Amino acid sequence: MAAANVVRAAGRRSRRLFDIFVAEIPWTVSSKELKEYFSQFGSVQRCQLPFDRDTGFHRRYCWIKFSTPEEVQNVLQKDSHFLEGSKLALKQQISRRRTQRKSPRE
Repeated sequence: MAAANVVRAAGRRSRRLFDIFVAEIPWTVSSKELKEYFSQFGSVQRCQLPFDRDTGFHRRYCWIKFSTPEEVQNVLQKDSHFLEGSKLALKQQISRRRTQRKSPRE
């Protein structure tokens, strides 16, 4: 049980290391296709596309990690991103230090 908690905590920490959050991904798009699409803007180090255990489908969002901040800016400079006719919603991930987070009491 403790090992599972450690794995979950590591997963939450690793998401903070991603550069871009992508939502509104069509059901038919795979992580491979996402990597291929975003590789036109730079070197994609990682694409994390979570799946729903019950349905077997992905959850229509992912996190993308690039090699450099310049590559992230290349992605964000483009007005709209479309895959299979659907417009993707992108948001830059801002990594915050633990001391910058609000406490639950605030």
